[in-house]
Amino acid sequence: MRLFREKGYGSTSVADLLKAAEVNSGSLYNFFSGKQDLLLAVLEAYRSGIWETQLEPAWQGVTDPIDRLFSLLARYRQLLVETDCLYSSPIGSLALEIHEPEPPVRERMAAYFRSWTDAVHACLLEADCRLPNALDRRGLAEFVLTTVEGAVMLAHTFRDVAYFDRAVQQLRNYVEILLYGRPSLPSPVRQALAACAAEPP
Repeated sequence: MRLFREKGYGSTSVADLLKAAEVNSGSLYNFFSGKQDLLLAVLEAYRSGIWETQLEPAWQGVTDPIDRLFSLLARYRQLLVETDCLYSSPIGSLALEIHEPEPPVRERMAAYFRSWTDAVHACLLEADCRLPNALDRRGLAEFVLTTVEGAVMLAHTFRDVAYFDRAVQQLRNYVEILLYGRPSLPSPVRQALAACAAEPP
């Protein structure tokens, strides 16, 4: 997982894998038929571990379903800050790198993204009547995934978490429009409007 994340799938050789695992080729091929078979196991490990590695740490102590959504995004922001924006989404990076993946690889990638959106979709369903009845909640869950993947990619490219923050703020504005009919104004904007209103005509 570490090598594919840091070097990419194509740039990681079997020799790299053997060295990192401190095993010989016989041991590797006893469990995996080749590098692609190992990639499938890595993708499954990400999918099956999504609760323990992403959702549970982000949602600990957070009960409101909308707050859980943004707590999850805040966890990605934390990873960016802790790595000076070197963090990149491992599955997103693999999906971009492997232009024509074999069907089993593509299916495992899709299963990971589906598990992620299922979790967000569950939050949106739990919000229930707070959101418009006609809202496509599955579509919004996919839009949240699109936002976070793109925001991480931009922050990684520019080495600047502000790109992530702006994308998440736009998503927050949209969700607040759905919830309240308008976005909440940032504190500095509210203060400026209050100051203008307090001035004599």
